[in-house]
Amino acid sequence: MPNDDYPLTLLCHPATPAPVVRTLEARVAFRPDGGITFAYRLRGDMVRLLVPPEQSPQRTDLLWEHTCFEAFIAVPGDTGYREFNFSPSGQWAAYAFSNYRQRDESFELIDAPRITARLFAGRLELDAHISPADLPPGASRFLIGLSAVIEAADTVDGSHSYWALRHPAARPDFHHRDAFALEHAVADGKE
Repeated sequence: MPNDDYPLTLLCHPATPAPVVRTLEARVAFRPDGGITFAYRLRGDMVRLLVPPEQSPQRTDLLWEHTCFEAFIAVPGDTGYREFNFSPSGQWAAYAFSNYRQRDESFELIDAPRITARLFAGRLELDAHISPADLPPGASRFLIGLSAVIEAADTVDGSHSYWALRHPAARPDFHHRDAFALEHAVADGKE
């Protein structure tokens, strides 16, 4: 039965199975101010998953080395894109790329993402709000890739599984443009 609250399902990359995760779902919503809210819901054995503890909400690199939720945003026809990382700890990172994995060092985030994480028995939820000032300017449509790195004490590779809307490569690669599987209109908020 489809779930209207979280209509998007992230898939585990076949090379990184994670039996401790039952489902990982997401949703994307454009806000009236022009920003975007990303919401993720992971269901699984929370005792066996490694969830970063709450910390001061600040920019932190290498968040993908631990449990982290991600969003990639591009404009159709443009090779550039933005990457946002959201940790359950409240820490975040944001990057701009001019082309595939070619980082634009001049990019500076204007407003820090607002992250809320909630841990329940059997479930982790995370919401992240991105300011309109931090999105690619002048776009009427966005291509969006949603992904996550999940760290567990006992996954097959010893620590991580990789989740996304689409896995277009033999190895996990969230930067691959074909992983930006969701097209979203900015003006009306409809997919």
